[in-house]
Amino acid sequence: MGQSGRVRRGGLGAGARAGPVGDRWGAGGVPAEAVALTARLSPLQSRHQKRARAQAQLRNLEAYAAQPHSFVFARGRAGRGVRQLSLDLRRVMEPLTATRLQIRKKNTLKDCVAVAGPLGVTHFLILSKTETNIYFKLMRLPGGPTLTFRINKYTLMRDVVSSLRRHRMHEQQFAHPPLLVLNSFGPHGMHVKLMATMFQNLFPSINVHKVNLNTIKRCLLINYNPDSQELDFRHYSIKVVPVGASRGMKKLLQEKFPNMSRLQDISELLATGAGLSESEAEPDGEHNITELPQAVAGRGNMRAQQSAVRLTEIGPRMTLQLIKIQEGVGEGNVLFHSFVHKTEEELQAILAAKEEKLRLKAQRQAQQAQNVVRKREQREAHRKKSLAGMKRARAEASGDSDAEDPGAPPEGTGQREEEEDEAEYFRQAVGEEPDEDMFPKAAKRRRPAGPPGKKQRGRGQRPDRGADRRPPKAKGRPQRAQAKLERRGAAWEHRRGRARPPKKAV
Repeated sequence: MGQSGRVRRGGLGAGARAGPVGDRWGAGGVPAEAVALTARLSPLQSRHQKRARAQAQLRNLEAYAAQPHSFVFARGRAGRGVRQLSLDLRRVMEPLTATRLQIRKKNTLKDCVAVAGPLGVTHFLILSKTETNIYFKLMRLPGGPTLTFRINKYTLMRDVVSSLRRHRMHEQQFAHPPLLVLNSFGPHGMHVKLMATMFQNLFPSINVHKVNLNTIKRCLLINYNPDSQELDFRHYSIKVVPVGASRGMKKLLQEKFPNMSRLQDISELLATGAGLSESEAEPDGEHNITELPQAVAGRGNMRAQQSAVRLTEIGPRMTLQLIKIQEGVGEGNVLFHSFVHKTEEELQAILAAKEEKLRLKAQRQAQQAQNVVRKREQREAHRKKSLAGMKRARAEASGDSDAEDPGAPPEGTGQREEEEDEAEYFRQAVGEEPDEDMFPKAAKRRRPAGPPGKKQRGRGQRPDRGADRRPPKAKGRPQRAQAKLERRGAAWEHRRGRARPPKKAV
């Protein structure tokens, strides 16, 4: 049974394995040459597949890094409602936001800015609360500007969803950023234009010719009212359904089978939609019916067919009012203020004060630079003075205070001077000249002749000084040099391996 199964998967009959050609086929009925060729080609194909997969992942990472990212958090003692509103705003900004971001009380705004740089975060959405109002700040990193809004009204996402009879909200909707719709942002001033630009930069740009409609599942509507100068913040879920079909056909397309026990034929359901309530039919009109340029996921949403676009609000809601615009991130010059208006003289005074502050800062920096140069020169002079003192101390220790430092001795001078010292010690201790082979590198030194007219004492006429008497100290040598000479003599005796030669008797 097992063998026949293997043969059938190989595409050969039962007798294909018998006969003289049976040794050319594998166990699965595949030629041996084909098996060897597949074994040679499969690593090559997998290597190409791995390379293509790695390149695709790199392209996706580069595209993801090029998109704007955001941090949404609350600052200070905001309260439970404001913190829940910040979590709802994170849902709106998904997936290009930090959904599990945690800000502690000891973290400052500078800490957040320092962390945002390596992570590629481009915007901050900060909520705060005072004793009178709730504020919403929109910051552009790293150089600003900062827009400060006052939240006049807000409704949480759970409150909006609970007020609906049938809501549509699932996790697949938050896999892609929402579609941004700006309404009534006309020529009402530069501050309105700046607001529109800031909201547009919150989300990645869309190419209308290449966009995939299946990725658009949510819509963010921001409406500007020029009379009250307020912004309406609304968040919707998008649903596309086909039009031109009866209610019964829509139910069948949605795989919702109604009770047809009272119907004689299924045509009654398809034609009239019998047995269905009118509340299940949603009204559509010219305001939401369009022709789809491409197929959209859903029952009956085909290309070049009429479909209705339906919006379901999922929250949160906010009513915002612009308070001021600043240059930097949380600080800087005020470019616009809704309540405070300064005259030209006040602006000139503020500008003069800022220039004076910058001038004083430059003056302090120049003074600090001069201090750094002066301290460096002082350290260099102190170093030279210390080196001169050390050189003078070494010269005084050698016995010649006026002599200069001779520098390093030439090569071989130290060994020759050591042998000369040993030869001098031998002369003083024994009273004879050492052999030539005893100190080959030391120059032969003879006793200098005395003053003219003075009788020289022969070697044999030296009085007996006794065997226990130490050799006389060298004249003109300091005590330290004499001790050094004695140590070298002891080392010489130990190296030669023989005792000091006896002195000759007179």
